[in-house]
Amino acid sequence: MDNHIHVKLISLEDIYKTKCFDLKQIIQIIEDALLAYSNNEILLPDKISQIFNEGLQTRINCMPSTLLKEGVCGVKWVSVFPNNPKLYNKQNVSGVILLSEIKTGFPFAIVDGTLITALRTACLGAIGAKYLARKDSSVYGTIGAGEQAKTHFLVMKTLFPNIKTCYVSSRSNVSEFGFVDAMKTKFDDVEFIMCNGDYDLAARNADIIVTAVSCQAPLLKADSIKPGTFYCHVGGWEDEYDVALKADKIVCDDWSSLKHRGSPTIARMYEKGLLKDTEIYANLSDIISGKKVGRETDLEFNYFNSIGLSFVDVAVANYFYKTVTSKGLGTDWSLQESDAFDVLKDLDFNK
Repeated sequence: MDNHIHVKLISLEDIYKTKCFDLKQIIQIIEDALLAYSNNEILLPDKISQIFNEGLQTRINCMPSTLLKEGVCGVKWVSVFPNNPKLYNKQNVSGVILLSEIKTGFPFAIVDGTLITALRTACLGAIGAKYLARKDSSVYGTIGAGEQAKTHFLVMKTLFPNIKTCYVSSRSNVSEFGFVDAMKTKFDDVEFIMCNGDYDLAARNADIIVTAVSCQAPLLKADSIKPGTFYCHVGGWEDEYDVALKADKIVCDDWSSLKHRGSPTIARMYEKGLLKDTEIYANLSDIISGKKVGRETDLEFNYFNSIGLSFVDVAVANYFYKTVTSKGLGTDWSLQESDAFDVLKDLDFNK
């Protein structure tokens, strides 16, 4: 009996070496995955979240899903520890993605999930903007200046090359400076303006607003949002309730998954009875497929919130696996060479 199990380890460095960061390709993979989900071609069990600190939402999530047409089942194991940068000088998000084929059930790859988490989240926000923001958007405002905020700007600028001004606000001037320092050499056509923690300044002139913060507080105010703005909500409680109530359209990656999560602003509103199912305009796949229209006027204010769907991570991980291995990269790991019982029968249980 052939019980050999060989797994390919795909590191962040492997992904970097292949230069497989074609954002437009990744965005297309994500859009295809969302459409597959709406066509019942995806299995998506409930996410399991172990929360260790309710206030900070320190947690480890276990998120399984299956791409039926591709014959790939995956599980994402991701941690979110918001105090890591301050306490330990470590990133606040880390993760891995395990891939198995569904013919025999054998695992075939373990892929870095930290990069995929950052990319997937930012690409979903950019897809939301693609359909819900004004095409001529030129002013960008970010509340939050960490890794997720930087990744969002990278992806948004790819889809909206007309962005020429970026307001940056954070609780820390050091974070604001770090954002600007990282971005200004890559985008010399953009004027970066540090706001010294003034969230209103970051938002009030922006055509696209992104909140990507680790705190749980209503930083974005409704009065700071001008008509015609697109708002991308990334994490938990980041905006006051009046922001959602002001929106002409509220769109999610999947409302049925998001509304029971507790942390995001609109999920909190739903729990309190301040937001009804009927007030959610659409899931993103409804707009991608053409069942619903996206932005209709230059003056409407559109609100987008993605909760993160593991099948999207699995789809991107599968793409990275195929690309990396096609270049001869990745590390072979022999997980099992023998039958498990052959090992057990040779052990002396009398010791």
